[in-house]
Amino acid sequence: MTFVMADDEDAFGRLVERHQREIQVHCYRMLGSFEEAQDLTQETFLRAWRARETFRGQSTVRAWLYRIATNACLDFLDRQRRRPVARDRVEGQEPPAEIAWLQPYPDHLLAFGEEPEAAVIGRETIELAFLAAIQHLSPRQRAVLILRDVLGWSAKETAAQLDSSVESVKSALKRARSILRDQLPRQRLGWSPSRALTVSERELLQRLMDAHDRTDAAAFATLLSDDVRMTMPPLPYWFVGRDAVAAFAAQAFGPGSPLSGGQWRGVITGANLQPALAGYLRRLGEREYRAQALNVLRIEHGRIAEITVFEPRLFAAFGLPPVWPADGAPFSKPSPSQ
Repeated sequence: MTFVMADDEDAFGRLVERHQREIQVHCYRMLGSFEEAQDLTQETFLRAWRARETFRGQSTVRAWLYRIATNACLDFLDRQRRRPVARDRVEGQEPPAEIAWLQPYPDHLLAFGEEPEAAVIGRETIELAFLAAIQHLSPRQRAVLILRDVLGWSAKETAAQLDSSVESVKSALKRARSILRDQLPRQRLGWSPSRALTVSERELLQRLMDAHDRTDAAAFATLLSDDVRMTMPPLPYWFVGRDAVAAFAAQAFGPGSPLSGGQWRGVITGANLQPALAGYLRRLGEREYRAQALNVLRIEHGRIAEITVFEPRLFAAFGLPPVWPADGAPFSKPSPSQ
């Protein structure tokens, strides 16, 4: 079909609105940043509006929007020219790469309802481990991998999206898969359907929140796996192993720390289809709890295997207030994925 609403902005908006969430997820996978994905989604629809008369129905509106979004992201990445930064090894440990622009994605925005497009998050390709791994790919390799292995498009369809040849797409995909195997944790090489948290995992989260609110570093340490990893984008800090992470927690909550002496409260939420704990701190002499950090977790075999600590700038995107009164409602915000 062709656009019969070429000059009708409202009709155009209704047509593309149903694809907004999945296009934003696509941009997020391409960029690794929630805020940049929001901006590039708006750029996509602006470009689509300007190019509306060029659509002649050779593809679906959805495919047309994906093409525009992919090119918008590639243009952005071409200007940025950023790559993960390798950290120096410490005492034989292999540190995670520094990806300063990595941001979490609120679970409630991943709830697409019953639409077929919900399949775009039906596999574990929105988790932070996957997002971090694909940042090691070149922008074009990333686009090919997402279109082929995440969205399930054919080599011919992908080539058409990228104005490339089928052979070029096949070559880029082969290289991208090889790099991804090297970057993904071994247990994540095989993608599996996302699932709800188990009862034991929910209990683990409650114990984590209790330890956090009591600033009990020893209790926190019992919840960690032996090889747990902690990173703090955009800050360069990282810790590997239970002892290192527990020592950091003891120092952060201990005497002399700017975080010590106050009262903590946690809110369980969800990011990237992973459990997350939003932390609020009421400092000495203050009457309100203020947003402090968002901790996104990976749980394996009943223990916390990875913690990614983010600054509180995205609390609003998670439906969380920046300030919580001391006499406010109980701290509870369950995620749709949980």
